[in-house]
Amino acid sequence: MTSPVPRAWRECRVTLPQLHTWLVLDLESREPESWTREAASGHVAPAVPETVREAFALDLLWYWRAAVGQGALCAAVLAPPDSAVIAFFTVRQLTGPAERLSVDAFRAEALHARQARFGDQELSEVRVPLGPALRVHRKEPTAPDAAHGLVVEGVAHYVVAREHAMALECRLLWSALGFGEVLTEIADELAGSVRLV
Repeated sequence: MTSPVPRAWRECRVTLPQLHTWLVLDLESREPESWTREAASGHVAPAVPETVREAFALDLLWYWRAAVGQGALCAAVLAPPDSAVIAFFTVRQLTGPAERLSVDAFRAEALHARQARFGDQELSEVRVPLGPALRVHRKEPTAPDAAHGLVVEGVAHYVVAREHAMALECRLLWSALGFGEVLTEIADELAGSVRLV
């Protein structure tokens, strides 16, 4: 069996449902503080108080830094113009030896991970347009060693993009646990829309 010849790509693209409720993070910005303030001004509804707009800009800066810190190819927050950030979506390239970038390897890693979790994680193999994927749905604490903190829920798709001889993590995270059913569907939709062009 031969390995596929990697197909060249320049950028990662995602189709966001209900585009007006999402804010795409400019990961190339050299002035993230200015960018987040401008983005908050343009995105948050005019009737929202200035203190809320400023808090939104600070949240946006935190998500921007998190995305850049993990080397995300693209990132966006789900934030209707009259509310706070509901969810955070990132796509990043996974690196490592070829034998660790397979659905079976991702499953083994998820099963043996020692991180704190609430309840069982749901693992399933799915297929998205880029290739086969392991879908992982779980709830976990944001600070597992602390006595307090937030619980986040998330769905990650670990995708083997065979045509490009690479793997991606497409992850949607949220802390508003009442939105779980809707957001798991959105996570699946987002992972299925990722393209490398």
